[in-house]
Amino acid sequence: MIGALGNVVFVVSAETVRTFDKFERSSEGRWAKHEIHLQKPKSEFLGPDLDVITFEIRFDVAYGINPRKEMDELIALARSGEAVPLVIGGKGIGVNKWVIKSQVQKWTHIDNRGNVLISSVELTLEEYI
Repeated sequence: MIGALGNVVFVVSAETVRTFDKFERSSEGRWAKHEIHLQKPKSEFLGPDLDVITFEIRFDVAYGINPRKEMDELIALARSGEAVPLVIGGKGIGVNKWVIKSQVQKWTHIDNRGNVLISSVELTLEEYI
């Protein structure tokens, strides 16, 4: 097992390939700017902001995956608002859990019956404290 986002397990085996790529994590600080008459403003550090992670998952029937089912499960997770752990390489990522803030589905190959053969999903996760 490579890792997991809640119940979505990232794995490579003889039967199944469900992995991710283009993984990016961003961290920022929260800053306030206090205006001062005839002087430059003063900056004040308010604390860390919530981290954001983006990555893409590819689903392909040739690798034992039903793309439509996988995408439906991600939609259900996002719509539930459930915060879930993100684990990669046996280690949790972040301080606590993550929520799906957005996802973009790309249906790249569809057969003559309307079945999705290959798709990808770009996920944006936000840290949940």
